[in-house]
Amino acid sequence: MRNLSPGIATALALVAMFGPSAASAAPATSTGPTALAVAAVVARYSTLLNPGERKVIAGLFDGNSRISYPKKKLSVSADIVTCRISNVAIAERSCDISFSKGKHALKGREANEAYATLASAGVTAQGAAGSMIESLSKLSCTLDLDAIKQNAGGGADCSWEAGP
Repeated sequence: MRNLSPGIATALALVAMFGPSAASAAPATSTGPTALAVAAVVARYSTLLNPGERKVIAGLFDGNSRISYPKKKLSVSADIVTCRISNVAIAERSCDISFSKGKHALKGREANEAYATLASAGVTAQGAAGSMIESLSKLSCTLDLDAIKQNAGGGADCSWEAGP
């Protein structure tokens, strides 16, 4: 490691000791339309939301910001979201979404929607034996219905950690 600055040498040593995922373990965030998309895609399968809450979030994602609901803020969370797309068996797509109360498995078009939404939010795919895998944990999204109704670009915030 000669001829490298001390900072670069330290970074390379950390990656060698802990692997490339050590640098990506920091929490990630998303706001605005991307956060709404992540929240809506996960909310559809949430075992933690009631049917009315799922309907409101789906309506927001469909462009209806005039929805009224007794709660002014809605939360969407998931323990782990893992999506796989095969780059060998190109028709294979799957996602598993784990909540504190249950799990939901997606295939095909639904899995592709979740995978693409996570990619748009900046979740980085990792390659493994013919698959591209996007994975996150501790997903937490907040939707502020009043702020979303103002149509000023705010009202949706999500955070998560990379990997399971």
